[in-house]
Amino acid sequence: MKRWRRVGRAIARARHRAAAVAGLDRAADRRLFRAALPATRERAAHLLVAPPGGGNIGDQAMIEAFLENTAGPVTVLTRRADDVVVPAAHRDRTTVEALPGLVYGDGADHRAAVRRFAALVALAASVSVVGADIMDGAYNARASARRGDLAGLARDAGVDARILGFSWNGRADAGARRALRRAAAAGTKLLLRDPVSVRRAQEDSLANVVPVADMVFSARTADTGERDRILGADPGPYAVVNASGLVARSIDQATEYAAIVRMLLDEGMRVVLLPHVVRASADDAVACAAVAERVADPRVVLVDRVLSPAEVRGLCHDARLVVTGRMHLAIQAMWSHVPAVTLSTQGKVEGLMRLFGTDDLCLEPGAGLAERMVPLLRDLVADRETYAARIRDRLPAVRELSARNFPAGPTAARTP
Repeated sequence: MKRWRRVGRAIARARHRAAAVAGLDRAADRRLFRAALPATRERAAHLLVAPPGGGNIGDQAMIEAFLENTAGPVTVLTRRADDVVVPAAHRDRTTVEALPGLVYGDGADHRAAVRRFAALVALAASVSVVGADIMDGAYNARASARRGDLAGLARDAGVDARILGFSWNGRADAGARRALRRAAAAGTKLLLRDPVSVRRAQEDSLANVVPVADMVFSARTADTGERDRILGADPGPYAVVNASGLVARSIDQATEYAAIVRMLLDEGMRVVLLPHVVRASADDAVACAAVAERVADPRVVLVDRVLSPAEVRGLCHDARLVVTGRMHLAIQAMWSHVPAVTLSTQGKVEGLMRLFGTDDLCLEPGAGLAERMVPLLRDLVADRETYAARIRDRLPAVRELSARNFPAGPTAARTP
């Protein structure tokens, strides 16, 4: 049964890649969009096309950063209604609308979603697509191309359009690359979130590239309540460790991480095992639980629920260091000047580390991970304040880059 599911997924990926390369969706969507777009439009809201969400704390953190750094009404388009949690402070001005057919659908569902998108664009002062690591086709080529084309359609309609802080892996799917070229030609801003991605995008002849940093660096809230609950008000030295369900697909991660956790315990630290993505396709909760089972030490605490981004930042705030297979956990650690040793996946971490001059804290996953990481962690523990100072010194400039992601406030202009 598993074999046939893998075959089915491979066939679906090939079909989606072929559709993206051929640009089949773009032509049909453009006709539908233009037919559904009202002739007179009043721009009043920000329209945000959300990432997949649904158990991904990094995706939730990007949504919250957008809300914290924009003013006026916001409409968030999601795949499912529960993919995003709107914090209480923003509920009065935020509408979440599920359009499952917009990015991932086919047939009548997709056509209806495109028409609804046109109606919402007519009310939009800006259209923003969360880019993150989902624009180069590494996960789903068709979805990547569609996100680029949605931004391009909004720009064709005269609306400020941007693809928010994203990585570019240098091996982008041809269909995703063509969609971004079309979007840029229409005037869409392509906001690349690190210098390595900027260089790769330029080498791929993408235009209208704007260097930024990840928008989560512009987050404004932290909550230490969960830290106090699991570690106490005076937690002493501790480290936060994430084992990624994505990385667990390719290596015996529990064995490698068990050695890493034991080394941190030997250094006198408690260890908090923190899942950062909790969903069936790549479940960090399962991966972290496997590490906890291997170590079986009372000084190791396994977080057993999905934290809010603010709680993650509060948990990281006083940590000595973070070890993570998820890039957005590294971002939330560095938000508090905490060094983060991060596993590189899909070529998206190197540029983040270059922003802070901490290139040596980026490691490739694979066999022998503990053998490579333990000496690095010992050096980091010995020289922790140097790394923290380097992050602290560069963070203001990174936050200025991050602030470039966000559109200006809504206007009352009417467009014929």
